[in-house]
Amino acid sequence: MSKEKKVAIIGGGASGLLCAIFCAKKSILVDVYEQNSKCAKKILASGNGRCNITNTKLSSNDYFSQNPHFVDYALKAFGFSEFEKFCQNIGLLLDAKDDGRVYPLSNEAKSVASLLIAHAKNLGVNFHTDTKITDIKKLFNEYDAVVVATGSEAASQLGGNSDGYNFAIEFGHNIIPTYPSLVQLHLNSKIVRKMSGAKVEGEVTLLINNKKELTPQGGACSGDILFSDYGVSGFAILDISQAASKALMEKANVSISINLLPKFDLQKLSNHISKIASQEPKITIFEILIGLIPMKIASAILEDLGILTSICADEINVKLSKKIANQILNWRFEVTDTHGFRHAEVSGGGVDTIDINPKTMESLKQKNLYFCGEVLDVVGRRGGYNFAFAWASGFLAARDITRV
Repeated sequence: MSKEKKVAIIGGGASGLLCAIFCAKKSILVDVYEQNSKCAKKILASGNGRCNITNTKLSSNDYFSQNPHFVDYALKAFGFSEFEKFCQNIGLLLDAKDDGRVYPLSNEAKSVASLLIAHAKNLGVNFHTDTKITDIKKLFNEYDAVVVATGSEAASQLGGNSDGYNFAIEFGHNIIPTYPSLVQLHLNSKIVRKMSGAKVEGEVTLLINNKKELTPQGGACSGDILFSDYGVSGFAILDISQAASKALMEKANVSISINLLPKFDLQKLSNHISKIASQEPKITIFEILIGLIPMKIASAILEDLGILTSICADEINVKLSKKIANQILNWRFEVTDTHGFRHAEVSGGGVDTIDINPKTMESLKQKNLYFCGEVLDVVGRRGGYNFAFAWASGFLAARDITRV
């Protein structure tokens, strides 16, 4: 086949690179336009440089969208086994963990980015870095198809912006309001500053308008919780951040309950405090608590309850033990904001999928215009789900573009 058909891909991230590779494999002339000096910046930054590249257990339950089943076909057409086969073909071996998360065997995001770019170049893909597209309609004069793989507003320091939404609007597409996801939360509390840097393995429950919000897993989110000057971060916080961020955007009352010691219930923890107090009557309440939780947090818990750290054990009664135990297991904070798009890993909202063909990623409003990856109103949970959809949507766009 001669290289007569030409495709322009705006964005050299996960979905754009995979789309470019599959198009070039079919002898199509591919130009990738990347605004940054290098492609794959988000891949390089993902997973703290390790790159949680996909997940072995994929379903629409792992995604949030106005059109929740939009992802079904993509995940079936290019699921884990198809992606793994693709990776093997370019020499990228994968390491699948028991919980479903998948990393490159090299445990290095750099290897993922390097192999994708090298493979694309070997197939003849032309990369135009430091090139920002401002007039998408002009591209239709030069190319047979245009793919918008621009990403979202998340991680602006890596190039995240709203260009893709603006392109979509030019062709009459609706944009679902966007919000940061997989992001840290701001709390209405002066006490959190005093805990800055302290970290625990705990559980977080999200409350929206004082009602517990069920997670996809059913209950509270477990994982590390890190206190900071502005509020909280850590995996447990990132896991509730999508629902929290969306609720904040919708002006709901948002709060969280933090359980610092999930292995205890109220009775067991209260009994422990009382037991230590009776065994060591001269020990202080602060000294009892630092046997359970970090010092900064122990001090903050007592200050929040108005209890002096110097109170001796012989002054601790059952009522006080229960009061302290309850605070440790159910510490409530009002959420005032997220840490913003700059610090978010991904974005919710985006191009309304109601006007996108789920089997091809082609616009239903403009022939030969495709949208893939995070620019669409699809956001996944933490754990490789967002990359999984990026790969799948990039593949579907390429498969349609290369149809004879």
